[in-house]
Amino acid sequence: MRRHVALANLTPRQQLRAGRLPRRLVQLLGGLVLYGVSMAMMIRSTLGLDPWDVFHAGIATHVPLTFGQVTIVVGALVLLLWVPLRQWPGLGTVANVVVIGLAADAGLALIGSPEALWARVLLLGSGIVLNGIAGGLYIGSQLGPGPRDGLMTGFARRSGLSIRLVRTSIELVVLLVGWLLGGPVGLGTVLYAVSIGPLVQFFLPRLTVDLGLDDHVEASPSDVTEEGVAVVTPTSALGSTTS
Repeated sequence: MRRHVALANLTPRQQLRAGRLPRRLVQLLGGLVLYGVSMAMMIRSTLGLDPWDVFHAGIATHVPLTFGQVTIVVGALVLLLWVPLRQWPGLGTVANVVVIGLAADAGLALIGSPEALWARVLLLGSGIVLNGIAGGLYIGSQLGPGPRDGLMTGFARRSGLSIRLVRTSIELVVLLVGWLLGGPVGLGTVLYAVSIGPLVQFFLPRLTVDLGLDDHVEASPSDVTEEGVAVVTPTSALGSTTS
């Protein structure tokens, strides 16, 4: 048994009633904006993207849409897949669909592609680290997961398969399709794959907003996510989980 920071498993209504809402809204928006900027940084490095962004970039080469617009459309379509999985999006889920795409396009408009290899590697590394921080910020606001995260956890819950297996399977599929469509796969893809888990594991417990529930819980290994955070349902503090 290990002690972990509690990331509460809340319904959409509970997310809005859990307290410290102004602080959490600011953190959510800031995290989503930084997440989009981090995507732009990785794109401008021209050294490869994470699996979902390989997919987005691949689609963007075939349609009259910007990278950010493709990200928004794909996020909305993924959100529709929540319906058969009986997932309920939170405010953060809906904001995720829109804000990240807009921020990515803004970042692409402001950030140029450096010519020197060392500068591109630095831009890539900084983008990956910023991505981990941004993920910790918006997830830690406790206002709902992103559409792609919810697809992963919802499918794992409905199928009975492990989150690790579901996540790996989904990302391999989108990576392959994105690569076939012309999306950039390279050093950045590998670095992102091996580093994003440890980065989120480090930042998320430090950036999760204290909702006034138990700061730490005794959790069994089955309660712990890949990010190293225990997910608990605080029914005693917030009432029934049905709404």
